[in-house]
Amino acid sequence: MYLLYYGLVDFFMGFVAGIKAFTAAVLGGIGSLPGAMLGGLLIGPDRDAVVGVFLAVEYKDVAAFSILIIVLIFLPTGLLGRPEVEKLTSRRR
Repeated sequence: MYLLYYGLVDFFMGFVAGIKAFTAAVLGGIGSLPGAMLGGLLIGPDRDAVVGVFLAVEYKDVAAFSILIIVLIFLPTGLLGRPEVEKLTSRRR
């Protein structure tokens, strides 16, 4: 579909899409499938609809990464991620 839309084949043509998918997964929380879906829904529609209204279209990628940075400052595990709890075991003899 990417080829049909842009009309050319390039070695790096999936790089930007992969970075945005990784950003969506991190935004939702690594290891959380509902979180990754939520991250995709938050990053996906903002690119053209919301960002195009408030900013120039050239800043759509900047807006997606800015959302990621802001969320990770306040929620380091993502939106639906859970912090890992390390269990300490004691050896008693």
